[in-house]
Amino acid sequence: MNRIPDVARELRRAYLFADMSEPHLQTLIQGMHDVHLEAGHSLFRHGQPANRFYFLREGLVKLFRLSPEGDEKIIELMRPGETFAEAVMFMGNVGRYPVSAEAVNESRLYAFEQKALLGLLEDSIDATYGLLGSMSRRLHMLVNQIESLTLQNATYRLVAFLLEEIPRDVKASPEVQLTTPKGVIASRLAIQPETLSRILAKLRQGGLIEVHGNHITVRDVQALRNLVHMPPE
Repeated sequence: MNRIPDVARELRRAYLFADMSEPHLQTLIQGMHDVHLEAGHSLFRHGQPANRFYFLREGLVKLFRLSPEGDEKIIELMRPGETFAEAVMFMGNVGRYPVSAEAVNESRLYAFEQKALLGLLEDSIDATYGLLGSMSRRLHMLVNQIESLTLQNATYRLVAFLLEEIPRDVKASPEVQLTTPKGVIASRLAIQPETLSRILAKLRQGGLIEVHGNHITVRDVQALRNLVHMPPE
């Protein structure tokens, strides 16, 4: 059974593949690998040779660094439909992963070989320019995230995170389950765990959310949007 059409539709959820021509995308699909990770299992470690990049199909993967004291700082949380480690592919044989990657819960991914991507770009200038455009848009989004982390207060960052976690097709729903562990959220947003707990308590007291362990239920989406001055959808 030919799975390429279904896989192609799945991959086009990611910025990297959204505008890629069908022949180029099929070339990458032919050489990709399926990866399955149990919760807590490592995908790669900081400093390892970078010879693959990834597309997350299911689950949650954290990208993190460890301080000299062993403290973990989460750089990014990868969600289904997103790619990661693609930028390191352009560093050639000297490329090393700048972070570690580990499954927060059971995850399934597609892995793409560095040689396959570089070979495609060498053969097609259109593919090269298309990829540059996609990565530029991604960079712009990351710059905005950095601005949010550095210039906005902790409440703003947490509320913005909660809104981003809500799937687009259910944003109007009065109830959405967010299952990312609170310790992971705190590290990602550069917030101390006790600060995160205080903010969640205030939001709960205001009737905006409910908190049950690591599960957060959003009760009033528009009220959260008002806190960060976002217009209604």
